[in-house]
Amino acid sequence: MGHADMSHADMSPAARARKALVEQFGVAPSAVWSAPGRANLIGEHTDYNDGYVLPFALPHRTAVAAAPVDGPCWTVWSEHTNERVGFGADDLTLGRVDGWAGYVAGVSWALRDAGHPVEPAVMAVASDVPLGAGLSSSAALECAALGALAGDAAPIGEWPRIAQRAENAYVGMPCGIMDQSAAVLCERGHALFLDCRDSSYQQVPFDLDGAGLAMVLIDTRAPHRLVSGEYAARRADCEAAAKTLGVLALRDVDSAALDEALARLGEDVTRRRVRHVVTENQRVLDVVTLLRAGWIREIGPLLTASHTSLRDDFEVTVPQLDTAVSAAIAAGAYGARMTGGGFGGCVLALIDAAAEQEVSAAVTAAFAQAGFDRPAAFLVTPSVGASAD
Repeated sequence: MGHADMSHADMSPAARARKALVEQFGVAPSAVWSAPGRANLIGEHTDYNDGYVLPFALPHRTAVAAAPVDGPCWTVWSEHTNERVGFGADDLTLGRVDGWAGYVAGVSWALRDAGHPVEPAVMAVASDVPLGAGLSSSAALECAALGALAGDAAPIGEWPRIAQRAENAYVGMPCGIMDQSAAVLCERGHALFLDCRDSSYQQVPFDLDGAGLAMVLIDTRAPHRLVSGEYAARRADCEAAAKTLGVLALRDVDSAALDEALARLGEDVTRRRVRHVVTENQRVLDVVTLLRAGWIREIGPLLTASHTSLRDDFEVTVPQLDTAVSAAIAAGAYGARMTGGGFGGCVLALIDAAAEQEVSAAVTAAFAQAGFDRPAAFLVTPSVGASAD
């Protein structure tokens, strides 16, 4: 099939963004960049505790095509909403542009704030990262926009911090560094072992195909409410506990000293929050050890233990997440867990490559029996970070 004959659905986000820029603005792009969504293999709610995380990039990507303009304004069009949003230099102050375009304006602001010149441009955005599923569609947009606007002018090692600053300071979402790091730094066939204290990272082999395994991502389609009050409460619990224990962050509580630390905390809720963070950090380290040894199947029980901890100790799951995990394991998954902040979103399940239909059917049947909306399920492979297209 020739490129000219490809249907819209068959085109990559980069190809769609390139085509849309010409159609919407009558100019060919000077730069097209794309960046992936991410799933977190393990290490949930550890990031803001200076801990460890292990995300991998999804094959699903967001692309931004850009071309410079003479005028004083930036204009960005999205295929998702089919709307144009314009903003000028005066809008590059905190929070002046909201909605999806705020992430693009935020990147423009953060680049300038970091000393990188950003010239006015027209942009087109296309994406196949599912929205509202906790797969970090926002970081994918930020990092694709960063590439299209700045490219090599900003060293790629600075990108995660610049994109995080756009989301924290401009958009007002207090996320950690994981999502932006995954969108930029991930490599194909690897998970990204990231230390959230100093942003150091290592690539860990994660060759599912070679092991005859697959990772199925189940989008529960439960309303993904990253309830700001709940998120803030978890963070406050953790920070207060660290203060009581006399450590900089809960990352500094060694798993071997956990019982001793818990005995010094008065509230049962606080003890449970701390137990999750400390044991979750240890699970990340254990999964990294197993993956480096090539023992992928053996990480399954650690994934399931992570979900149990998030359900019972951190209390961020919802019935749809718990149902998906239970059904996947009953259908033969080696392990399964919620991924993302919780309160909705997605589940990852480690399965034999041939078992996708069986596991997906079991989860769908369990959802129907519980009266939940039908979930979506698809295979995901560890993919590459931000790139010029």
